[in-house]
Amino acid sequence: MDVLQAADDLRRRSLASYPRPLDRLIYLASMRDYNTGLYYHDGLASRFSAEVACEAMADCHREAFRQLVANSLEELVEQLEAYMTSTHTSPADFVTAWKGLEPYRVAVPVETHTVAAEFLFTNFKTALAILEERQKAPLAAERGASPRRSPGR
Repeated sequence: MDVLQAADDLRRRSLASYPRPLDRLIYLASMRDYNTGLYYHDGLASRFSAEVACEAMADCHREAFRQLVANSLEELVEQLEAYMTSTHTSPADFVTAWKGLEPYRVAVPVETHTVAAEFLFTNFKTALAILEERQKAPLAAERGASPRRSPGR
């Protein structure tokens, strides 16, 4: 029961400022110790216990992952674009970093089924390719807008 209460508390307080599953996934992954796989949140641990807070965060992390996996590719592109904007990083730098570093790989919850994780990774790669093409579109339109002479003139 304490874990359910702690998870509800976490959703109402900390996670309320993260409206999208991608944002929650990244936030919760950042609260996890990469050496132990344990989560820690000072406020939640002080209201409950470190163990209960850890389990509540793990539950919410799994929930965000499930929600993200259930999204369509279009929804994932929208979330990634919104997240990219929130980072105040240039779109080109963001896409380059995410394609090269693949930070989404460390954002999945511990003990995630390999097939589900690989499905999401493939969708991230596709979403990043779509964002990259969208960045190129305005440049191509600019070039296409200038008058060109036909070879016969």
